[in-house]
Amino acid sequence: MRFWLGGYTADMNGSATGIGVLHAGAPDDALAGGSLGFTGVAARADGSPSWLTAHPRLDVVYAALEGAGTVQAFRRTGEASFTPLGSPVPAGEAVCHIAAAPDGSSIVASCWGDGRVVRMTTDASGRPSAPVVAPAATDPYGPGASSTSVAGGLDLAAAARALREAAGDEYAHLVPDHDHEPAGEAPAAEDGARPSHAHQAVFLPGGVVATTDMGLDLVRVWRARPAGLVPLQDVVLPKGSGPRHMVWHPSGHLYVVTELSHEIFALAPDEAGTWHLVAGTPLGAGILPDDTAAELAPSRDGAFLYAGVRGSDTIAVVGVRGEGNDLRPIALVEAGVHWPRHHVVMRDSLLVAGQLSDDIASLGIDLRTGVPGRVRHRSAAPSPTCLLAAR
Repeated sequence: MRFWLGGYTADMNGSATGIGVLHAGAPDDALAGGSLGFTGVAARADGSPSWLTAHPRLDVVYAALEGAGTVQAFRRTGEASFTPLGSPVPAGEAVCHIAAAPDGSSIVASCWGDGRVVRMTTDASGRPSAPVVAPAATDPYGPGASSTSVAGGLDLAAAARALREAAGDEYAHLVPDHDHEPAGEAPAAEDGARPSHAHQAVFLPGGVVATTDMGLDLVRVWRARPAGLVPLQDVVLPKGSGPRHMVWHPSGHLYVVTELSHEIFALAPDEAGTWHLVAGTPLGAGILPDDTAAELAPSRDGAFLYAGVRGSDTIAVVGVRGEGNDLRPIALVEAGVHWPRHHVVMRDSLLVAGQLSDDIASLGIDLRTGVPGRVRHRSAAPSPTCLLAAR
């Protein structure tokens, strides 16, 4: 298989020079379990193309130029080459993620630096334009907020007790005590206000979009409209948890990995369409207090979730049971790289991007247990931050 690689360029202390090309096995092989090889650059790009998203139908890739604060579309011109499609479109400070609408009519960019969520219209060629900034988030734990912490309609202290009970004796100590201030909370500004840090958007069924705000502990739910995103609901997660990335599951649950508290929460809508926090679990024993969770990816059959953990450089495996609301830690294994920023599951292989070790590692997955094994293959790659399978 062939993958496009996002990465940090010199402006963000990285060694990438644009969108890279990685081969996993033979280029025309449907499996990714073969040897890995970085074969060069598909498109030169400054500004750190740290996240890549494909148009759902066209041979167009969107790059979040995190260092430049813009979104750049690239049109494929050859087997492993791209050219810019139009000019960069302003998004916001440290834009770090792009999601493409299933019908290809728009994209949504998330900006870590200033918290912006930006919708852009795409034309028939896939070129984005007309950025519209969505309404800014409000801190649910800020001045004037209720002293009783409530997340998705749940009392957090009660939710923590329920999580500890579900986790059992082995993992109960890993569930944060939400009767107290969390130790992992991001620092506030000089005026005491917590900064907004948007991090990801996911298009859901029925024209709904969900976004995370890592700084304000929110999953925000929107209705996608031609004129922009219309806010529907903010689901509040535990203070200091830091929701980062999400996965939509066939069971109808939205799973959210929290960067700072090292947990996975399950959200689901009721019959009226109101979203609630319905389950959660710690990622497992062995995670260090200063670790930060990164990407979340499901197994092919949806029975397992894989969360990258930077610091201890591990992959947490969480089992999905019942109707999707029963989450249980299964294992914590070595990622095989330093600073596992991103990973993808391709059948029986887990490909992991080591941002600080400048490499990609391939781990075999035991399809019976869902647990990745040791590194099977490795390739050098410059400051990789994102893996996108080529079509």
